[in-house]
Amino acid sequence: INAGKSQHNEDQACCEVVFVERRPSPRGRLPSREGSGELNGDRKGFYFHYWALFDGHAGSGAAVMASKRLHLHICEQLRDLVDVLQDPSPPPICLPHNVEPSRVSLAEYDGEVPNDAAPRFHLEKAVSHESLVIGAIENAFKNMDDQIERERVSQRLAGGCCALAAIYLMGKFYVANAGDSRAIIIRNGEIIPMSREFTPETERQRLQFLAFLKPELLGKEFTHLEFPRRIQPKELGKKMLYRDQNMNGWAYKKIEEDDLKFPLIYGEGKKARVMATIGVTRGLGDHDLKVFSSNIHIKPFLSCFPEVRVYDLTQYEHCPDDVLVLGTDGLWDVTNDKEVAGAVMEVLTSYEPNDPCRYTMVAQELVMRSRGVLKERGWRLANDKLGSGDDISVFVIPLGGPGNYT
Repeated sequence: INAGKSQHNEDQACCEVVFVERRPSPRGRLPSREGSGELNGDRKGFYFHYWALFDGHAGSGAAVMASKRLHLHICEQLRDLVDVLQDPSPPPICLPHNVEPSRVSLAEYDGEVPNDAAPRFHLEKAVSHESLVIGAIENAFKNMDDQIERERVSQRLAGGCCALAAIYLMGKFYVANAGDSRAIIIRNGEIIPMSREFTPETERQRLQFLAFLKPELLGKEFTHLEFPRRIQPKELGKKMLYRDQNMNGWAYKKIEEDDLKFPLIYGEGKKARVMATIGVTRGLGDHDLKVFSSNIHIKPFLSCFPEVRVYDLTQYEHCPDDVLVLGTDGLWDVTNDKEVAGAVMEVLTSYEPNDPCRYTMVAQELVMRSRGVLKERGWRLANDKLGSGDDISVFVIPLGGPGNYT
């Protein structure tokens, strides 16, 4: 719902069931008969379920494109893994060149080392199937960001967007977050965080370290050090509290001329900004974003890579009231996890467990509560605090119960 922040809703969403088909053989041969089916068991491919929210800023262009393309990039990344993920043996460290995976047992990939091969370390790192899926999702986000950069002029892709995606694949949920949207699982009344917000404060050390390594990115206008407040010229030579990329705590340093520059990260909470410009540090797009009245690009500090958390649905017996909630920051700015869980339980108990519309009603209730009710003094919540002025989007995904939702 558009809650008043902008003339047009910059939030976008996508929900898809995607079939991942094994990539054709490099030699162009047709698949063998045993690989010609379309279900998990017969190894030609598999399905994944996908939900995603894209919170646009400075325009909806990047969010619109990401909502139409990100799941296709994930599908493309997974195509090389069709046989690997369906084989119980450990993933091969190296796929053979020009050999169709179905023609060779995956267990044979890491067999005897050819005599002319370079010596290997005695111990090899074990890589799980789960980490392959995470890597595929991470690369898909990068490829999506690259596509936005390539097509931003021709497609008029203004601004950028935070991205939160949930991928259900082979019994596991992979929740990928790049930005300040949030996902939680509510299971038997318990709240399980499935993401964390990426803001100038939570990513302070990463941003400072990049600026320390590449000070040219600061354009001689910013300092990578953090101070509790702006330093006045008259304070030169005094000792003031500071911290750098290596520090969680604070210490005192003697103020020098360079310290009078504007801090890379300035402000607190929702008002914190990178280079006094943007309040999120991960997402897609923003390739043309610059510091006001300067030629300093913000993008080097904004990462397109998500953090991916995994939830194994097969480890628990889920009831009809267990859900995964995805929401843009318009929800979480005014509603905490506990309040969301309370609203979820309140609405779900007013519907029959086998009524699928109960989940839609929960999502609608969460959106409406966060926007509030229009009164003389603006939109107000039940506690009379200001409602969200941001766009609000919510997915409520059932994890189990009647109807075999899993």
